[in-house]
Amino acid sequence: MSNTNGSNMRRRAFLASAASCLAAPALAQTAGTGSTTEVEAEVSNVVRHNISSFRTLQWQPYFASLRKGAILVDITSRALHFWSEDGKTYKLFPTSVPLSEDLTRRGRTKVIRKVVGPSWSPTPAMKIRNPDWPDRIGPGPDNPLGSHALYLSWKYYRIHGTQDTRKIGRRSSNGCIGLYNENIAELFDYAKVGTQVLLI
Repeated sequence: MSNTNGSNMRRRAFLASAASCLAAPALAQTAGTGSTTEVEAEVSNVVRHNISSFRTLQWQPYFASLRKGAILVDITSRALHFWSEDGKTYKLFPTSVPLSEDLTRRGRTKVIRKVVGPSWSPTPAMKIRNPDWPDRIGPGPDNPLGSHALYLSWKYYRIHGTQDTRKIGRRSSNGCIGLYNENIAELFDYAKVGTQVLLI
């Protein structure tokens, strides 16, 4: 009987220890990094929980063809879908999406430029709201656009990486669509200038 009790107590202690280890990464993600990103000051007070949901989709309801490939961004599920021109490659990535509906744009656009190591400048509206922000941040670890950016035909709108991984799966941007740096690097290799983009 005492051996059984001792065994149960050791099992409970192990499970409690394992649970605390599993919780550690989540807690670490919420710790401050000390750096300021695209909308960090605004986001810190109003960020919603990460509710990104994944389900595969077919391209046919959204595009007439896959000419030059296709990107579908679902704002509600906070997911980006990519189909290659030949239809053989399909990718699904979690994203960050605009902070509010007034910053959200939906509709059809396309990739007009691809940049590795992009520079970032606040839009005039951002500069009005945050006059102390710098006029430009060059490529590097402090850049809000992360490692790669796909520039869209809509002015100021991009699909880009982010250094702040806490933003992914959340409403946290000023209008752009953000991906983990490793995901934008992969998408960057697949997407072409002219790839169709639809935000829904």
